[in-house]
Amino acid sequence: MTARREVSLDLTEAELERFGRRLGRVAFDEGVFVCLYGELGAGKSTLARAACRGAGVTGPVPSPTFTLVNQYEVDGGAAVQHADLYRVDTVEGLLDMGWEALVQSDGAVFVEWADRATAYLPSDRWDIRLDFVDSPSRRRVGIVALGSAPPIPGAEAHP
Repeated sequence: MTARREVSLDLTEAELERFGRRLGRVAFDEGVFVCLYGELGAGKSTLARAACRGAGVTGPVPSPTFTLVNQYEVDGGAAVQHADLYRVDTVEGLLDMGWEALVQSDGAVFVEWADRATAYLPSDRWDIRLDFVDSPSRRRVGIVALGSAPPIPGAEAHP
């Protein structure tokens, strides 16, 4: 069976949480850079939090809106990083927050509002777009594996 490189899912909030946990486990195991896109309130933070949990983070997972980057240590000393670029609007801001270290990280990295750094994203990554659909409790989640990023987890269960 060939692994899918692009998939679109319509998920409830509970399904988004479960999918995020699966996504986080693979991202952690494979060291994937994950870019999250979508309008305010579309579910980027919800998905990032669930992915951090799936990657093994056991403590609180607060939004990095004001800290810009939160780093979490998990079993074995590996790191999971969660960044929020909502308040970053210049290249200097990216550099000041440690963008180069994020991009070069071997661990899982989850970046909300990644569209604010389009020209500086690594070529090997997952791009995930969250959109509102017909119900306030459902989201359309479009995922693309770019470059040599691993296949999308769970895509085979959602044709």
